[in-house]
Amino acid sequence: MKKTIINEIQNFAENYQNNCDISTKWGTPIIGFASADDPLFAELKSVVSPTHAMPKDFLASAQTTIAFFLPFPKSLTATNIKNRMSSKEWAVAYIETNVLIAKLSTYLKDFLQAKGHQSFTIPATHNWDEKKLISDWSHRHIAYIAGIGNFGLNNMLITDKGCCGRIGSFITAAEIEPDSRTDQPACLYKYDGTCKKCTKNCVNEALFEKSFDRFKCYEMLLKNVDRHSSVGYADVCGKCLVAVPCSHINPVMKKLQAKR
Repeated sequence: MKKTIINEIQNFAENYQNNCDISTKWGTPIIGFASADDPLFAELKSVVSPTHAMPKDFLASAQTTIAFFLPFPKSLTATNIKNRMSSKEWAVAYIETNVLIAKLSTYLKDFLQAKGHQSFTIPATHNWDEKKLISDWSHRHIAYIAGIGNFGLNNMLITDKGCCGRIGSFITAAEIEPDSRTDQPACLYKYDGTCKKCTKNCVNEALFEKSFDRFKCYEMLLKNVDRHSSVGYADVCGKCLVAVPCSHINPVMKKLQAKR
């Protein structure tokens, strides 16, 4: 079942970008699986928010949570390096990737339910407390539990294909073998104290070595909403993701491989 689902997700993403009238392209998705009973889900109530949901809050019969990372190409991230405001291409990619995540999740739900497995889809974004700016279902943390990657200083999940991209997650009653996690850092700062380029890239003084001001970050996102209103509600920035060593690779893995 695991191999089948991986193939379905990868084929859907490839066919979608080849056959739809969109400008965004994505690399091959990275997919991970976690048991709905993984004890780390309960820890999210202290790590993220006391109101963070558990898989069985959405689907009582939940057995597995599936997470997928849709990586952006270097050609896209290059557009978002210069200037204080996000590029139009970056804003469009945000909108178009959210649509892809929604359609992919619906496809997976129909696919699995046709095989007798109840499933539940979750929106890609805007499922948060607007006063606290904290999500009740953090796709990034779900992806970490599913073994897709590890967190960087920029608070993004760094996968084997970097952190430039978007994450979706999905709950199903199908029982699928979970993937393993690694405690090895993927962020150079967390590995050996170097880099910190993401903090230098932050254009609204929200990200620092020892702190993160989510309200100042969101203030910048809303400025980009206004700037790119013609493409939709694009509450984006992404400056801490681009032009950094972890944009498209796991830099710690690269460093370790270079030592061998």
